[in-house]
Amino acid sequence: MLIRRLPPETVNRIAAGEVVERPASAVKELVENALDAGAGRIEIQADGGGLTRLLIADDGCGMAPDQLALAVERHATSKLEPDDAGDVDLLRIFTLGFRGEALPSMGSVSRLTISSRTAGEPAYAIEVEAGQVRPVRPTAFAGSHGTRVEVRDLFYATPARLKFMKSERAEAMAIAEEVKRQAMAHEAVAFSLEIDGRTVLRLAAEHPGDEGRLARLGAILGDAFGQNALLIDQTREALRLSGYAGLPTYSRGNSGHQYLFVNGRPVRDRLLQGALRGAYADFLARDRHPAAVLYLDLDPTLVDVNVHPAKAEVRFRDPALARGLIVGALKHALAGAGHRASTTVADQALSAFRADPVRWAQRAAPAYAPDWTGPWQAPAPTGVIPGLAEVSARVEPQAWTPQTAPAQPDLMDRPLGAARAQLHGTYIVAQTRDGMVVVDQHAAHERLVYERMKAQMAEGAVARQALLVPAVVQLDPAEAERVAAAAPQLEALGLIVEAFGPGAVLVRETPALLGDTDVEGLIRDIADDLAENGQALALTERLSEVCSTMACHGSVRAGRRLSAEEMNALLRQMEATPHSGQCNHGRPTYVELKLADIERLFGRR
Repeated sequence: MLIRRLPPETVNRIAAGEVVERPASAVKELVENALDAGAGRIEIQADGGGLTRLLIADDGCGMAPDQLALAVERHATSKLEPDDAGDVDLLRIFTLGFRGEALPSMGSVSRLTISSRTAGEPAYAIEVEAGQVRPVRPTAFAGSHGTRVEVRDLFYATPARLKFMKSERAEAMAIAEEVKRQAMAHEAVAFSLEIDGRTVLRLAAEHPGDEGRLARLGAILGDAFGQNALLIDQTREALRLSGYAGLPTYSRGNSGHQYLFVNGRPVRDRLLQGALRGAYADFLARDRHPAAVLYLDLDPTLVDVNVHPAKAEVRFRDPALARGLIVGALKHALAGAGHRASTTVADQALSAFRADPVRWAQRAAPAYAPDWTGPWQAPAPTGVIPGLAEVSARVEPQAWTPQTAPAQPDLMDRPLGAARAQLHGTYIVAQTRDGMVVVDQHAAHERLVYERMKAQMAEGAVARQALLVPAVVQLDPAEAERVAAAAPQLEALGLIVEAFGPGAVLVRETPALLGDTDVEGLIRDIADDLAENGQALALTERLSEVCSTMACHGSVRAGRRLSAEEMNALLRQMEATPHSGQCNHGRPTYVELKLADIERLFGRR
């Protein structure tokens, strides 16, 4: 078999297939070049899903004529500085792009034109068509400095690649998503995006810092995200995590609202996504996903950004440190939120009331036609609590006869207010100074019991039960080695394992909370977690599920009647307990309606 040297054109087209997977990949590379050039404003235009035409214009430092010629050569870059010996440290990368492959790769599969101007100098342009480079020439340029890159007929030189492109709409949506990610990472830069001549995104530059970042995120993700986001800012050793994470009740049906950045670079990293999932494992069902925008900043020598051609993945020198920081910071922020639930809970509740009044009246009239001719009289009490209005409601006296039992202003000023009624033996109605709160008593008390059980587990070692006959679990040799290496970590969770020859582990004790559990299934789940995340999440989650089940059975059941003192005591416990705004599955435990919201329901404003 003969070994042949590939022609330069073929080499460039192979590189293009790695770096420029689709139009959104080209946008990513060109926007990162603009950011590295110090741009304060970046304009993006896309026609035909980016396959017909792409234009990226910036006001960065620009390029001189000799630099333009070098820019379209492979592995020519201004972003790596050699030391005195001429060596380049690929671990000390402070820029977004550095390979020097993007522009020549695009030029090999499209018609590429680059126009650029440095401050105080004339503008020049260079063209590349299917890998053929034309001489640098003078050109007109709008602006005192910057660069304008136009890509026409992307992949026309590789027709086979065009067959694998999605629809123009799908490619345009991918471009918009990429621009949004870049805009989230750089709030101090103004962005605009036009697709087929229509402006779909226009973002003004924001002040650097938390306020500017939140304003940028609100402009992209919507005001609801800003209203329901928790500020994250934690540092551990050389790593700093900042950004915003949504409340558990502001969860989503997929992970599309999770954005992760490492040193300003948008990434899709399984380690970071696993850490995000682990931090919310206590608060969300498996089919719900948190919304979060997280920024991880660290010394470039502690992370390798060169493990993926498109730089979409990274590798940490100490992955456990990165994961621990994310989990710890998020849990700290969630605990600080206390009983707070998302504002969207009230919006969803109000939307259920907004029905067609004519249809509502037609539907309700036959079923309820009271006689309003006589004077109103308060219903007779039942003797259980004075002032009980009906069998399905338990009301405090002050709600009906304030002259004999004045309201307690101190309770009305509390976040969850003063209990006024219990409806259908399930829902507590409380009055606040500026609105009302409806509480699901079972879901709320279930969370309170669950948090107490978790605290008890944290105070001491998890109780263990010895197996009558130790279980031998057969695994892949690599999986068995990982499980055996994690034995100290598993012991802290109540699981005693040890190596049992190649490809097997011996289980001697299991957590007592699990009872009669499927030992083999548990070990296999742990092995999968260790392979994917480096930590045994399965056991932790199973213990949490057991605690949740026990809390459910030990909490106040729906249908149980509570006294006024019991209802107020439950409200006060909710205010003092972290995470009480949602049940163990991420559903809200209460809905708060402001007086202004209620007035809008009745057309008062």
